[in-house]
Amino acid sequence: MREWDLCPGDPLCLTIAADARLCAPDYANDHIWELEPGTGEPAALSLRTTFGMRARSVRLFPRFSEPGQALADPSAFAGPLHLRHFYPNFLQFDFSPFDGIEASAEYWVPQSQVVAGRLTLINHSTSERKLRLDWCALLVPLDGKNFKATRIQSVNVLVGSTNELAPVIFLTGGPGPGPGPYPSLALDVELIPGATRQFTWAQAALGDIQASFELARHTAARPWEAEKARIEFINRSQTVDIQTGDPEWDAALAFSQTAAFRLVMPGNQHLPQSSFVSAREPDNGYSRKGDGSDYTSAWSGQTPLESNYLASLLPGAPHIAQELLTNYLSVQSSEGFIDCRPGLGGQRGNFLAAPMLANLAWDIYQKTEDNDFLSEVFSALSAFFWIWFAPEHDRNRDNLPEWDHLNQTGFEEHPLFSHWHEWSQGVDVSTVHSPALFAMLYNEAQLLSKMAERLGRRSNMSLLQAQAESLQKAVEEQWQPRSTIYRYTDRDTGLSQSGKTLARLQGNGRTSLDETYEKPVRLLIQVKLGQGKSTRRPQITISEYVSAADDQKKLARQDFNWSISGGTATSQKVYSSIGKIEVSGLDSQDKVILHSVDLTKEDITLLLPLWAGIPDKQRAQSLIGRTLLDAKRFDRPFGLPACPSVPMASAEEVCLSVHFPWNHLIGEGLLRYGFRAETARLVAHMMTATIYNLKNYLAFYQAYHAEKGTGIGVRNALHGLAPVGLFMKTLGVEIISAERVRLEGHNPFPWTVTVQYKGLKIKRYSDRTDVTFANGQTVTITNPALCVVSQ
Repeated sequence: MREWDLCPGDPLCLTIAADARLCAPDYANDHIWELEPGTGEPAALSLRTTFGMRARSVRLFPRFSEPGQALADPSAFAGPLHLRHFYPNFLQFDFSPFDGIEASAEYWVPQSQVVAGRLTLINHSTSERKLRLDWCALLVPLDGKNFKATRIQSVNVLVGSTNELAPVIFLTGGPGPGPGPYPSLALDVELIPGATRQFTWAQAALGDIQASFELARHTAARPWEAEKARIEFINRSQTVDIQTGDPEWDAALAFSQTAAFRLVMPGNQHLPQSSFVSAREPDNGYSRKGDGSDYTSAWSGQTPLESNYLASLLPGAPHIAQELLTNYLSVQSSEGFIDCRPGLGGQRGNFLAAPMLANLAWDIYQKTEDNDFLSEVFSALSAFFWIWFAPEHDRNRDNLPEWDHLNQTGFEEHPLFSHWHEWSQGVDVSTVHSPALFAMLYNEAQLLSKMAERLGRRSNMSLLQAQAESLQKAVEEQWQPRSTIYRYTDRDTGLSQSGKTLARLQGNGRTSLDETYEKPVRLLIQVKLGQGKSTRRPQITISEYVSAADDQKKLARQDFNWSISGGTATSQKVYSSIGKIEVSGLDSQDKVILHSVDLTKEDITLLLPLWAGIPDKQRAQSLIGRTLLDAKRFDRPFGLPACPSVPMASAEEVCLSVHFPWNHLIGEGLLRYGFRAETARLVAHMMTATIYNLKNYLAFYQAYHAEKGTGIGVRNALHGLAPVGLFMKTLGVEIISAERVRLEGHNPFPWTVTVQYKGLKIKRYSDRTDVTFANGQTVTITNPALCVVSQ
């Protein structure tokens, strides 16, 4: 593996946790650590955790002393920190605490409840040096005690307690209690010129002191070099090393793969194969119930959109994508239903999964070219596809389904559908036809048809093609020439109308509108609660006519989606006229606002037909040139925003957030239509956001501000990892195996790019590509046409 030379100020991501490829992380009790150089009180080279919020803080750090001088702050060291190696569960830094003294600090998480380290000191000066090493530990417990030196079995250790944990720190070399201002274990170190000393420490946190001590001591005795070799081997065999002309890009792409591997968790009785969590930070990892059923959404399963994105980040580990697909199929019902978010704690989203599983399967097949695999999954994926057209998902029986719930869409804060924000409409997603859903289903139909062709199932092909044509026609009918974008349309009218306020009422009462509409409208009723926001039981009656024989529709409390400020309800029928409205069950300060639904606002999901290959070339060029590449709409400095317009200041963070999984899909759409240079520009925007945050905040983020580049949401979340897969596709390189690589197009980046994997080396110039295999054979390709190069 490459030896890095990254310093503070370079892109860095310094979280470590147990690696599922080398052990079995404990899903319900997983301790995650983050190295924080130069932060905290005192400023130090601190390794920090909270044991999944079972402590306010735990910090471990070294303190170096010579006569008259004691140092813990890396900024005061004689030589700066240099990060040399980083893996999901391992970090190595080199530095010089004093002139002439070289130090190497290694950190390793071998399993969920223990962390270990090795400190190496080398005397490069010409005289003997006498040092003292204090291994310090600070614990701010929830309901326990800070670390304190004590003796167990004649060994000096540090022992603390917090929230039913008894963390113990063990240090080799026969340390004594440290004399410094912090709880520590101290060692006096004498180094003659050229001498080297090594010390190993381990911290284990189990339920009782003795068990923690035994685990810490056992871990410190493990053969460090052999364990390190295992770590390097597994990462060398599954990581794609990318060398661009920009070292910051190289680091971001490498950290992205490392972070993606760290999210992977082993299968269990609920899911048979490897799964993943969407963020793994020091505050995560502890289930009070002991089974994960009480976890937040980040640890409660994953969606097909997330699974596709994770798979794209790990081009050197295609088996993980196959395991993820296996998990989805393992929870499939006999009718074909697959849950949208199956989790390791037995969690279920209880809605149908987004139709992106055939896409995941086809990507797997492109790498494996395994027809047996296609044969195994085809029937299950076909059943899943067709269940989308069942009556419960196609409410008006027009052979065009609707989303059942906002959680299926992959955009949970959608301004049109979310009801959690004051500025969002809160429209019932099942009343709308979504171009994104149709595009996903169209793509699934096309890929299933390709699978059927490979498997010789002609009857399946014809049915799938017919359904694809129906979906394509529906999407094309949603095209808006004037605005050059696809639009949401009403489920029952097929219209995409702008909304307006129709009536305002306060408290209970009745009002007559006696209005008619040239085109039928769907109504959105908002209840804004006044003071004393106790439970309301509103009943709102809408009548089409003023006369006594009105066709009335009543909306009660259960028809509303409620938040802190009030509730919203969407009418299940459309109206050509409204005669009167009657309100009861509210307080006098409560307000009722009647709107017609507005389906004209733009968002990134409306670009998805481009990814599916639905528009013809001319329409695609209009969509790309006039919408996607318009700086006033989607073309922003740090990626494509979720929504190009911001209804009010409080909506900016949601609307201008850049979500990489969606940007990845749109980037694939650009490549589909030959816009390779434009895709490279999009990748550059995404990389700029990523690098800015890795340099300034040492973390990826869940999303990024499209204009400022600042991180939004959870740290080191899957959604914000650097787009390794899109970079590789834009480069035109797809690794099938160490003996086969697929090449297409030309290198659109401004530098020569070298990609290495298991002895395979691909060097991509602007006008040619050199492919060198492990046996030394070299092939040069100059034709940009799609080709497969084999050993």
